[in-house]
Amino acid sequence: MSFFRRNTALVEPEAALPGRPEPGFAVPADNIVLGTPQTAAAPEGFEEVWFGTGCFWGTEEIFWQLPGVYTTAVGYAGGYSPNPTYEEVCTGRTGHTEAVRVVYDPTKTTFTDLLKVFWETHDPTQGMRQGNDLGSQYRSAIYYTTDAQRAEAERTRDLYAPVIKPLGYGDITTEIAPATTFYYAEGYHQQYLSSYKNPNGYRCHSNTGVAFPAES
Repeated sequence: MSFFRRNTALVEPEAALPGRPEPGFAVPADNIVLGTPQTAAAPEGFEEVWFGTGCFWGTEEIFWQLPGVYTTAVGYAGGYSPNPTYEEVCTGRTGHTEAVRVVYDPTKTTFTDLLKVFWETHDPTQGMRQGNDLGSQYRSAIYYTTDAQRAEAERTRDLYAPVIKPLGYGDITTEIAPATTFYYAEGYHQQYLSSYKNPNGYRCHSNTGVAFPAES
């Protein structure tokens, strides 16, 4: 997914592409792996968060397999241009990162459990890249929907940072910001690595191999 022009600096809002007032494509209503709605609001009592860990194909595959996850979908978050296309996001001129919407049942999993997977399955110190994928659209990100999520994202970041830094990694560069608007990606990106589509497709996660520290 790194075959578009690589932009490793976040675009300024005034230089972002204009986007469009309405989506330019349809998105399937359901997640074909989980059989649950992927574009509907989270059911009552459920919670959601958006994660960016590089290429969203592999990120979504990781999270749809977790216990307690109700649905997932891939899209674009954290940027400026409304209703962008994949090609536009890949130019780096929309400000978005590739993200995965995760809706989960807090009675079956915890946000901390999801964060442990988040930290362990990519390298959160790489800035505007992930492995060989270069560009602001591959930056690490957590877009929270509650204040409790924000606090836990920051707490776990501060626990993980001193564990990986002595092993030669830099500062954690993960963007932790409120969830604003999630723009769903084109249908062919949804559940891209499923057995129905491309089970042997491209996966890129340059994880550190360092486990999240155990907590008593």
